[in-house]
Amino acid sequence: MNLARSTTRIAAAAAAASLAATMFGAPAAHAHTKAKQLGTKSLAALLTKDTGGFDRNSKDFDILTAAVLAVLKAKPASPVKVLADGSVALTAFLPTDRAFEDLARQVTHKRHLPGEKSAFATVAGLGTDTVEAVLLYHVVPGATIDSRAALKAEGAKLKTAAGSTITVDVSRRWCRSAKITLIDADRSDRNPRVVNVDINKGNKQIAHAVDAVLRPVDLP
Repeated sequence: MNLARSTTRIAAAAAAASLAATMFGAPAAHAHTKAKQLGTKSLAALLTKDTGGFDRNSKDFDILTAAVLAVLKAKPASPVKVLADGSVALTAFLPTDRAFEDLARQVTHKRHLPGEKSAFATVAGLGTDTVEAVLLYHVVPGATIDSRAALKAEGAKLKTAAGSTITVDVSRRWCRSAKITLIDADRSDRNPRVVNVDINKGNKQIAHAVDAVLRPVDLP
């Protein structure tokens, strides 16, 4: 698996694209609440509020936070900086630490999951442009899509800040409650499932946790 090489072309495109261009491609029809009614607390502010660093809690976002900060340190003008601008409406899908640990395990071809610090080192080792491209593939600018709206979005194609799309799959069969799965560009691996919803609710920037990292290219 060579994620770095596979995402080079979309990394360049994402870094060059303007935020306005991606916003106009977002599915505004799925925004559940009018922007003027929402607060402006950014997702970056929410993520960095946790100052504990790498730990053993596999359900939070320590690796994601470190990845975002690393990209912005290396590339201050990166489109990733939109996560720090709470005045811009967007929906983000946040991979948990376990999701990144699993990605790192696959990249290194090891049998066991690494710890958070080791997983971050593996992810960072893919290169800034690759990490940037993967992060942007998790962001849908221009719309605040809460869980209520997402459950009504079966089959919707969401245009991401990377320029490519992800598809919403809502399944209600064989279960009492609906399950939301995101279909990414990789047809070889399991699609990420939403495991926690409405993070930062009440603000223009909202997020939902996913149990796997969305992949912007089809990997072998």
